[in-house]
Order: sequence, then C-alpha cells, then structure tokens
Amino acid sequence: MDTLSPEARSRVMGRIKSKHTKPEMTVRKIAYGMGYRYRLHDKELPGKPDLVFKGRRQAVFVHGCFWHGHDCGRCRMPKSNQAYWQAKIQANMSRDAKARMRLEEMGWRILEIWECQTRDASLIQSMLKNFLG
Repeated sequence: MDTLSPEARSRVMGRIKSKHTKPEMTVRKIAYGMGYRYRLHDKELPGKPDLVFKGRRQAVFVHGCFWHGHDCGRCRMPKSNQAYWQAKIQANMSRDAKARMRLEEMGWRILEIWECQTRDASLIQSMLKNFLG
C-alpha cells in the first residue's frame, strides 16, 4: 500500500529528472577536472549518452541504480504495484541493451557508471582514466 495520496505520488514522481542528475553531475565534474572535454546527451546517438567524446568515439552512460535495474542492494522494489515497476525497469534495461548494442555496431566504446559508484570519486577517476586513456 502506498503511503502517499495519488496526487502526492504524482508530484514526487514528476520531479524526478532524466538529465543533469546528481550522479551525472558528479561524473561530469570529475571528468572536467581531469581535463576531458565532452558533449552532453547527443541526440544523434542511440540512447543519448550522458557524456560523449566524439573524437574518441567513446560514450559514458551514468545510470541510476533503481531506474536501470542495478543489483547493488542499495535500492529495492516498491511494495505497491510491483508488476508495473518490474515491467518498467525491465523495459529500461532492454532499451539500455539495445542502445549499447547499436552504439557498439557503430564503432563506439561505452562505459557505464552506476549511481552507487559515484560515491567514490577515486573509483570514478580510475574508471575514466582507464576508459579514456
């Protein structure tokens, strides 16, 4: 049973952003501080990667653990309307896989960074350094 009224739940869910999220901003700040320059959310590429390094043909996706189905233990399935949420998250995962596959077919390299990983700046730095060179 949901503890919020339908109007309150709608208001809460309506405030969830898909761009410029805190995890994404953390990765962007670290990448910029390391001297890397990038484009944001390139609409010409499948999945609209969060950070795009066109000259290198590399893209970075910063995924929210709940919304993209990461099995890290930090998020849990809501108790109400579970069938809806399972289908929603499964569809997101499927869409992510298709976008990743299409980008790889186009010759792009992809790095996925999860929300739970953004809590450790040194981890993000080493991931970006290994990925971007």
